[in-house]
Amino acid sequence: MPPRDPLLVGLGAAIRALRFERGEISQEQLGLDSGVHRNYIGGIERGERKPTLTTIAKLALTLGVAPSELIARAEREAERRGASWPAPAQHEDSQHPG
Repeated sequence: MPPRDPLLVGLGAAIRALRFERGEISQEQLGLDSGVHRNYIGGIERGERKPTLTTIAKLALTLGVAPSELIARAEREAERRGASWPAPAQHEDSQHPG
């Protein structure tokens, strides 16, 4: 079995943590409330699935956070597991000669 992508594992950990922060919501209840099948949620939480942005948004909103917050939590979880990101591109603020 190939190693799991740390960002996907981080996303799963973030979703799982939010489920418990929100009162121990089960995968089944999250699925019913979000319209995402509970088996698919289990795959996401194990880092085995690659959810679309639409699915991430559905889960985030159902868990009471913005999709950007869920992604940020996923990044932090991935970094805890050794992931690193390239430095942001630097933009020059000077005006171009015209």
